[in-house]
Amino acid sequence: MLIDRTVTSLLDAISAADPTPGGGSAAALVGAAGTALLVMVTGMPKSRTNAIAEREALDSAHTELLQLRDELAGLVDRDAAAYDLVVAAFRKPKVTDVDKLERKAAIQDATRVATEVPLETIRACVRAMQEGRAAAAYGNPSAASDVKVGYRLLLAAAEGALDNVDINLGGLADTGLQTAIRDESAHLMRDARTLLNAVVPVE
Repeated sequence: MLIDRTVTSLLDAISAADPTPGGGSAAALVGAAGTALLVMVTGMPKSRTNAIAEREALDSAHTELLQLRDELAGLVDRDAAAYDLVVAAFRKPKVTDVDKLERKAAIQDATRVATEVPLETIRACVRAMQEGRAAAAYGNPSAASDVKVGYRLLLAAAEGALDNVDINLGGLADTGLQTAIRDESAHLMRDARTLLNAVVPVE
């Protein structure tokens, strides 16, 4: 698995001329890193004022953020696998009419997966930003920059995943699905930017 490699090995894999792992995997990795920073802050023993309510909020967020970090880490491999499905579908034989129909169906199925996986990355990033509000509000003030970096990484990850959603949408024949995914991703990105601005206000 890609995510089990050393950092250097994974960077080498992304740097290679092979199409996978590509931008979708990199976006998920960045999202996992941003979430990990929020995990760190919510797990620190000291909160803003050390109030019991703060500790409870941080502990709750910490549990959710750990799950989201692992989900995003898993999407590094899932995104690469989704692209490989698309490549395999296009390589299917197209000699007979039956071949052509099966190939067309396989391409649509693979393209749908390749569109939905980065959409999952966007969803996970937005959820991490929502849970991370506890870190921003109640976390140790000495870790304020870590929270900001985490949020910036999560927005960058969501924007990168959106690029992968958009590039695959055009390959979907189901216009209803196209519209649903486009609408959801636009809504999610609005939420992501609002969440970032609440933690890192635009000057």
